[in-house]
Amino acid sequence: MTQRPAKRSLTLRGHRTSVSLEEEFWQAFRDIAAEKSIPINALAADIDVKRGPDLGLASAIRLYVLRHYRQSSPD
Repeated sequence: MTQRPAKRSLTLRGHRTSVSLEEEFWQAFRDIAAEKSIPINALAADIDVKRGPDLGLASAIRLYVLRHYRQSSPD
């Protein structure tokens, strides 16, 4: 059963911000950062810079996680 989104703080280029994601997305996001050997804040900052102005950070992270696993899964 999926729980409500959990709000966590991230630091993006020296500024603190809060992001709400479901626990499964937080875990996948941490796993991807570890796989890339970069801190989760650095990965979030990279996603933040690349997202469009009409896309919230939480949605951008979810889409990043989805794309990552779609690209890495065999067809």
